[in-house]
Amino acid sequence: MKIPIPEPWLAAVAIFLARCLFLTLRLRLDDRAGFTVNPPDHPVLITFWHNRILAITLCFLRRYHASRKGVVVLTSPSRDGRLLAAVTRGFGMDAVFGSNNKRPAQAVHSAADTLASGRDIAITPDGPRGPRYHLQPGVVFLSQKTGAPILPVHASFSRCFRLKSWDGFCVPLPFSTISVRIDPYERCPATSGDEPFEAERLRIEEILKNEAN
Repeated sequence: MKIPIPEPWLAAVAIFLARCLFLTLRLRLDDRAGFTVNPPDHPVLITFWHNRILAITLCFLRRYHASRKGVVVLTSPSRDGRLLAAVTRGFGMDAVFGSNNKRPAQAVHSAADTLASGRDIAITPDGPRGPRYHLQPGVVFLSQKTGAPILPVHASFSRCFRLKSWDGFCVPLPFSTISVRIDPYERCPATSGDEPFEAERLRIEEILKNEAN
């Protein structure tokens, strides 16, 4: 009989392993928005694909500006989402629960409150279950509703291992290099009707797909 491992234990092991791995990694950062050196005086929606979570976590652990009020991760209320929330808290980040499939109204409300408090939100718009590199509409809707700009973040790996998961989750190999590019802010103006909204969703999706593999 398979005995499930309690989430706090899993989170503790994941945090320990990630910290050990991060000590060996080299980070190259191309910050075209100036976010890490001259950040804006308002919160942003840090947006990146689900399989780049480790790379973006490393980047913002090392280069997140001291003047910011903190990062809150938007994650699903599933078991995997709760585990991710526990891990992110181990790295000093908070979490709010919700997704496009589960509790979408709660997710938008919680995210809007988070932005109103001045904290940034980290979003993986193809999570929690994909399809890979398909931008779900939540991040565009949230940007339109709150006025918070989207900060597109890309990551590539000199050497990595890909898990056999829906997203091909990337785990950088020890002593490898992670290259992170932060693109300029993208604002999503209010739209009226399905077609203009879909056009805006596709625009942001194409920006994020640049260099995705």
